[in-house]
Amino acid sequence: MAGSAWDRVKGRLKDEVGDAAWRSWLRPITVQEVTDGQVRLGLPTRFMRDWVATHYGERIRALWGSENPSIRSVEIVVDVAQGGMPRSGAARSAAAIPPAPIPAAPASQRLAPAPVSAPADPTDELGAQLDPRLTFKNFVVGKPNEFAYAAARRIAEAEAVSFNPLFLYGGVGLGKTHLMHAVAWHIREHTPERRVLYLSAEKFMYRFIRALRDQNTMAFKEQFRSVDVLMVDDVQFIAGKDATQEEFFHTFNALVDQGRQIVISADKSPSDIEGMEERLRSRLNCGLVADLHATTYELRLGILQSKAEQMGTVVPAKVMEFLAHKITANVRELEGGLNRVVAHAQLVGRAITLESTQEVLQDLLRSSDRRITIEEIQKRVAEHFNIKLAEMGSARRSRQVARPRQVAMYLSKQLTSRSLPEIGRKFGGRDHTTVMHAVKKIEELTATDHSFAEDVELLRRMLQN
Repeated sequence: MAGSAWDRVKGRLKDEVGDAAWRSWLRPITVQEVTDGQVRLGLPTRFMRDWVATHYGERIRALWGSENPSIRSVEIVVDVAQGGMPRSGAARSAAAIPPAPIPAAPASQRLAPAPVSAPADPTDELGAQLDPRLTFKNFVVGKPNEFAYAAARRIAEAEAVSFNPLFLYGGVGLGKTHLMHAVAWHIREHTPERRVLYLSAEKFMYRFIRALRDQNTMAFKEQFRSVDVLMVDDVQFIAGKDATQEEFFHTFNALVDQGRQIVISADKSPSDIEGMEERLRSRLNCGLVADLHATTYELRLGILQSKAEQMGTVVPAKVMEFLAHKITANVRELEGGLNRVVAHAQLVGRAITLESTQEVLQDLLRSSDRRITIEEIQKRVAEHFNIKLAEMGSARRSRQVARPRQVAMYLSKQLTSRSLPEIGRKFGGRDHTTVMHAVKKIEELTATDHSFAEDVELLRRMLQN
């Protein structure tokens, strides 16, 4: 009987408020209990409970009272079974609607409780699927990624950390997405009561557009602001998209104000993302910014060895070393190359050798023989001589800075097809004669100083491998 009364009340509410408000606020309501002249209704979050109680509570009471005069009051509570995660005991208390002066009905007319069905956690359909292979156990740690790895582990293992947000950035295939999936898996396994939502910035934008189209932005806001950990991948996607940035900014602030954790990734640091609003850029910079550097030879070799173990395949050490030397762009290409080599050997029934590897990966190896850029040379030389990258274009002439700058100019002339004026422009707008002088000076030094010549040759090999 309670079910049929509620069905009629719902039908009248839907006609009165319209489809958009119905979908956003009233459709999730479930009947918890009907007893002693009181109806108890449930909603999945405190925010929705407060909103419905304030805006629709009296109307629900009046409609239910017209269906059955025995109903004196209606109260709305947070229903944990629907996915609501109260932060404190107060969140579980009812938002009672003042009772109306309706006379009590005989006990025979009182309504029985209606069955309640609990929908699934809304974050499951909001977020992206997690890859079961991308866990901390399968993440190979090396010097280029150890800082980002340590920060991700801290967020996964501690309920509260001193930095918020964690901003991971680096080139394609360096492990940003792997770390985000690993954080989500670890939390789900060890502290399942914490609600984690992982999705791409693109999906965030499309969800927002759909909410605008369906006129249910309040439900959108509540869905994203009720999680404990929000993880957004490839945030550079929303650069230049003003409305989405605006909504993301407010979501960001709401979560931080509530003490919820945010993890974000991008291909560049917040300061280098073009088209990002200054206030959002400032928020992204206010936490911990951790970059994942290009992989080293040792790290690539470790990744290959780990991958081969997971595949249960024995790969000759020479093949591993060859792949680690040759495929340097990113980890995805590296693992993809190993997959092709192993698959080829298994399908054609041949042993894995250096010759067969070169044959199978002809196209990949050709694309890996990429052109060296002046920017790469400057970065590598600055790291080698322990100076700031900005010094390559500065006006400082001290020997500590000038000599590495001359080495970088010399290698730019040797390893790239750029003209002298082009090289000069890359070094703070210097004249081509300055580049000529640098090249001549380094040639003289390498001819007379054996130790210096070894340094330059080492840099050349590092850049060419």
